[in-house]
Amino acid sequence: MKLRDVRSHKVPELNIIPMIDIMFFLLVFFMLSTMYMVDLKTIPVKLPQAQNASTDTSTTFAVTMKADGSVYLGDAQTDINSLVMQARMEQKNNPSFAVVIRAEKELEYGRVIELVDKLKGAGVSRFGLATDGGK
Repeated sequence: MKLRDVRSHKVPELNIIPMIDIMFFLLVFFMLSTMYMVDLKTIPVKLPQAQNASTDTSTTFAVTMKADGSVYLGDAQTDINSLVMQARMEQKNNPSFAVVIRAEKELEYGRVIELVDKLKGAGVSRFGLATDGGK
């Protein structure tokens, strides 16, 4: 039986480079995965098509209007008066506040203009209309 000599025992080395590589990999993974989680809290609607549409991810309110007349803020159903009141309060707190309207393509155009007019009356000046990108 061979005995180990206590004096000749080496202290184990801690190699931190692989741990740093893993942390950078996780950081990049979570940064990229959150970029695709922008439009999760909305109601699915058939949007009109547009060839030159652009994406704006800095909106505060995503308003969905369905063809049956229902209005949603995010994924919660609401009515136009409470939506206008919430928009008025948000506009006071955030000068770069914007509203994106996701109106179903079967919805009457006058209903969208009516909503935009009420939001303008509440002081909101930045609007966007959501479309499906052309293919």
